[in-house]
Amino acid sequence: MKRILFAVLGAISLSACAQAPQSAAAAAKTDPVKPAAEAAAGVAPKVAAGSADARAVAAVRTLNPKVNIDKVGAAPMPGFREALVQGQVVYVSDDGRYLFLPGSGGALFDTQAKRNLMEDTLAGMRRDLLKTIPVSERIVFSPPNPKHTVTVFTDVECGYCRKLHSEIAEYNRQGIAVEYLAFPRMGIGSEDYKKMVSVWCAADRRKALTDAKSDHGAVSAKQCKNTVEQQYDVGQRAGLTGTPMILNADGVQLGGYVPPAQLREALDKLAAESKTAAKPAAAVATPVGG
Repeated sequence: MKRILFAVLGAISLSACAQAPQSAAAAAKTDPVKPAAEAAAGVAPKVAAGSADARAVAAVRTLNPKVNIDKVGAAPMPGFREALVQGQVVYVSDDGRYLFLPGSGGALFDTQAKRNLMEDTLAGMRRDLLKTIPVSERIVFSPPNPKHTVTVFTDVECGYCRKLHSEIAEYNRQGIAVEYLAFPRMGIGSEDYKKMVSVWCAADRRKALTDAKSDHGAVSAKQCKNTVEQQYDVGQRAGLTGTPMILNADGVQLGGYVPPAQLREALDKLAAESKTAAKPAAAVATPVGG
């Protein structure tokens, strides 16, 4: 879930269950981390005012003013500076606008727009993938007139998935409709997978999912033609590495478990940003056709 890299730059830390048993080192990447607000005041090396190094420091500070910048200097490729930020190597364009986090699950930030450009691309891909799963194959918990709809890849065994579902009524009270898709994190053919097939084959899927996520985890074994494997494949292609994974209607990943009020706040903010971004385009758009 890119937790360490994003945590370094102050992104929201959101909890999820690992897809499968991991080594201690790998597990460290998926454990919750302290919010940036709890971090100590950051330090940085002395740099010449107006220099590319100074712009690199300012770029990092734009995303999180509290991280420690241990080193900044020339990068291996022209046009960038290299900075060591709390054990993570980041690259910043000489003009200070773009910040790149390399490695698996990296990111490219536009520090002026404060956007993760890679996430924008991935969001479009996820949105298209979700369209391949019929609405009839989603287990939906929705208020009468939802303000927002999220897709949640879920698992019946994951602790954070169970926690999220235990608060489903509060998500609905917040005006959030939750559309569940199956992601048996232990893989196709596992006991986890068989439970999820039983849920999707149940006459009352909502009740079966709730029962499966309860403390006793009881669900009647059933077999039928189902799309659990398709949903699992879509989850993998969408970049899911742990459950739950929450996506908004535009395919933007909002993390793992997010408390209801915090999720509503994040969705409201994204919706407002989307409207603001759309206004200039609408002002210059030329009607086509009748």
